[in-house]
Amino acid sequence: MEMRIILCMLVVAGFATHVARAADTPQPNVILLMADDLGWGDTGYNGHPKIKTPHLDQMASDGIRFDRFYSASAVCSPTRASCVTGRNPFRTGVFYANDGILRTEEVTVYEVLKEQGYSTGHFGKWHLGTFTNDKKDGNRGGSRFPQLFNLPSQHGVDLYFATESKVPTCDPMKQPENQSSKAPWDYLKPGEPFKPYGTAYWSNRSGKNDKVTDNLEGDDSRVMMDRAIPFIKQAVSDEKPFLAVIWFHTPHKPCVAAPEFHQMYQDEPLSERNYYGCITGMDKEIGRLRASLQQLGIADNTMVWFCSDNGPEKGPGVSGGFRERKRSLYEGGVRVPGLLVWPDKIKQGRVENTPAVTSDYLPTIMSAVGIPESRIPHQLDGVSLMPLIEGQPFEKNSPIGIMCGTQASYATERYKYYQNGGGAVELYDLLADPYEAQNIVAEYPEVAKNLKHQFLVWQADVKRSFEGAEYGTESVERMKQGEWQDVLKPRSKKRSRKSKK
Repeated sequence: MEMRIILCMLVVAGFATHVARAADTPQPNVILLMADDLGWGDTGYNGHPKIKTPHLDQMASDGIRFDRFYSASAVCSPTRASCVTGRNPFRTGVFYANDGILRTEEVTVYEVLKEQGYSTGHFGKWHLGTFTNDKKDGNRGGSRFPQLFNLPSQHGVDLYFATESKVPTCDPMKQPENQSSKAPWDYLKPGEPFKPYGTAYWSNRSGKNDKVTDNLEGDDSRVMMDRAIPFIKQAVSDEKPFLAVIWFHTPHKPCVAAPEFHQMYQDEPLSERNYYGCITGMDKEIGRLRASLQQLGIADNTMVWFCSDNGPEKGPGVSGGFRERKRSLYEGGVRVPGLLVWPDKIKQGRVENTPAVTSDYLPTIMSAVGIPESRIPHQLDGVSLMPLIEGQPFEKNSPIGIMCGTQASYATERYKYYQNGGGAVELYDLLADPYEAQNIVAEYPEVAKNLKHQFLVWQADVKRSFEGAEYGTESVERMKQGEWQDVLKPRSKKRSRKSKK
């Protein structure tokens, strides 16, 4: 009996020690880096023969390289919504670029981490609403669409330095005076006349939403990092964990290489030297960020994620051989670079082929911090990747469903169902045929039928979310986005903006 009591005491003591150690473990810092229109093949580690990305290559060597990482859409705004909500963007009313906002009813990664004592910051592109309802700004800002006014601070962001939409990747507030914004240009020379590009940087550093007017010259990635790194330093000084969301504009058009990076590719044609140069400029700032984490002594306990919001735009960008590009739900439009560095959990670099998607960010981060998924009252589409990160057996049982305009895809680890509007169903074996060269629906009709059925069940659930089943219809009515069938029609810039009237 005495021996049993002693053993029980030892077990209880050991459990208490484990709990105490867990409580003493500092919460991980979180950094979400995202490029804009960067193709799967636009990095050195993925085989680009000319673009220099030494710091991304180092991340690929140090951490997890996800070779099947997907954006939740083939265009930017929807993917961004998925990153911060863990949900398919069609649930949240963000259907296309410049279409919808981050609804205030959605629970964001900023909010759940802020509740845990995190400092939260957002830097770079926003594209989930506008910063002004009385001045013309960006794609949608101003009096035309007052219902789109939607600041990051309304969603749990303590500090933001951001633009509503795209900007040139060098001298982001300017373009040459007689230059069309649709044609490429080289960096502005001293004394060269210029005009405003038309999209401002906004920040709440002063305590209110203001246009930023200082330190806006040169490489845009540096301009952003000049704000992000001081935010991180302040959080460390305050002894607070932090979330820094850093969404680069690179390499979205207008691509302009700063002089330093222009020189590196001076023998390339105009479009290529600007495209390659702005990517190398972004890469340099990622290296600067990681060096700062080391200097601050927090690199080991900081998870640094990197991805792109969709595949490459038409032009110099490459998809690495995958089929098609931006705006397409074939692999080239949604399979994007994906990296994670987190030295406390990932001791050596490795390649993972398990499918992952931007909707997985939120549940993974919540799991890492110890926040139960029950904190989110809405249906999540992402899953926690923590078992995979920690090297445990992991099988992603939930298929990845993506919609974009008339297109739909639904993919398991092996098979992918694809359909465009009323077109014929297509089926691909992504393990045997990652480049989608062979439609195998005739050989495996039952697989295609089963995946289509699963997709339609999932799509019906997404529709209920969009219509307000989870939190009412206030945002649905505010946005006037029409009926469900309207959002499944062909998309265009003209149509997506008109839907806001």
